Amino acid sequence: MVRLALHVAFFLAVFYLLKQLFELRAFARLRHLAKPKGGFRVPILLVTLLFLGLLVHQATWQLTGVFRPEFVSFMQLHDRRAFNPVHWIRRGRILDRRGEVLAYSEEIQGQVYRLYPDGPVFAPVVGYSHPRFGSAGMEAVATAHLNGAAAGSLTSWGELGRQLVTQDKRSRGQDLVLTLDAELQRLAVERLDGRPGALVLLHPSDGAVRVLASVPSYDPNRIDSALFEGLDPAAPLLNRATQGLYPPGSTFKIALAALALERGFTGRLDCPADGFTTSAGYRKIRDHEYYSARNSGRVWGGHGPLDLTTALAKSSNVFFAQLGVRYGHDAFYAMADQLHLDRRILLHQSPYGNLALHTGKLRRIARSDRYGLAQMSIGQGRLLVTPAYMALVAAAVANQGLAMRPRLIAQEPPEPLGRFMSAASAGRLAPMLRKVVTAGTARGIDDPALSIAGKTGTAQNPRGAPHSWFVGFAPAERPQLAVAVLVEQGGYGSAVAAPIARDLLLQAQASGLIH
Repeated sequence: MVRLALHVAFFLAVFYLLKQLFELRAFARLRHLAKPKGGFRVPILLVTLLFLGLLVHQATWQLTGVFRPEFVSFMQLHDRRAFNPVHWIRRGRILDRRGEVLAYSEEIQGQVYRLYPDGPVFAPVVGYSHPRFGSAGMEAVATAHLNGAAAGSLTSWGELGRQLVTQDKRSRGQDLVLTLDAELQRLAVERLDGRPGALVLLHPSDGAVRVLASVPSYDPNRIDSALFEGLDPAAPLLNRATQGLYPPGSTFKIALAALALERGFTGRLDCPADGFTTSAGYRKIRDHEYYSARNSGRVWGGHGPLDLTTALAKSSNVFFAQLGVRYGHDAFYAMADQLHLDRRILLHQSPYGNLALHTGKLRRIARSDRYGLAQMSIGQGRLLVTPAYMALVAAAVANQGLAMRPRLIAQEPPEPLGRFMSAASAGRLAPMLRKVVTAGTARGIDDPALSIAGKTGTAQNPRGAPHSWFVGFAPAERPQLAVAVLVEQGGYGSAVAAPIARDLLLQAQASGLIH
């Protein structure tokens, strides 16, 4: 602020001086008048003083800046020269919840390098710190802590500055412990097997994120300019977990079921084989059994009347399309707002940046567009979500309707985000999602070792094969982890995404995260 004020004042003074000079020329044309005396001595003096003030401030900023955290961060981000002393700081390590090293600094032949043992596995969260290309992820937003800004390992910022100036020893920052579980993160990337997608695993009760995986990623050990040119169609810089927008497909039926429970729905809706539409001019919305029977030359008789539990287990499009139209646009948008859809949720914030997740994108449609409402009610149409958001929805059901803010730093305290639904509705919805696994579309992943509850999704994709989804939590009776899996163009959620979720949850149980 001081520097800005000095620059503004300097500009105004110069402007005033120029104005005086132009007036002097005008007076000079009038030779019969006496010459003005001292007309611009004051502005010249003022300009001189302000110029000296700028020089003094700039000298202070540069010569004593190493004693201020904002200067050190500024120099790391904007001065890429190798001899810049702030690049000699041995930044603190970034660790997983068990103390496994995800990032560390090492001096090699007189230079300090930032190293990442797992390459691209943790890059979507940890990011990178590079003397030429700056920083991203936790390396950026927690830069002051990693440099040693907070009281702890260093007595003060003065000590850091003294070390940088005298170079009598390499200054060291502080370690940062994340909530991530390195073993589970590696398994998530392994199970995605190079297919574009994302996986999020978090604790419903406190918001601790155990896995935040996005594939493909980039190797923070090998940062170059080509990474930022945007020519790679795989988009490795895109964090698909927190920023990737996808139609949720049938996983969004969890939200519609919550809406129905909140509104006191207890009845049945008829679900004929021929499907449902709001007008003869629109294609009918049908259940997947209709198409399976048609493709095999059979005639399917339809589900007939379904209650909410059975409709969720069978993932009936006909049922939920009718349900959404029945409650109308206002109820749908109110539900979406209560579930924090179309918002930005901070994961961590500092003066040097922030990490956030986008919940999704919901485009408002005309009140007369009932067919568009039916489409959104089955997770299609003008509705997009992120995998991290769907994990948050599942976590809210698991936590008696209360969503906790997702957090990545272990020392940060849990913080409620908002009530997505009443405890009563969540209590009724949880066993419904358990039935999806025991007797519904996800029965292929039912495992006697762990009581999994969840919902599959197969989201239609105009650019190729359907996206594969699974969201849920475990154990169903006392939830300890919530999960969301998205595999781009993976096909049926029951065949691709659901087994990945099961494997992660079983491994979490084996490692003690579920007990």
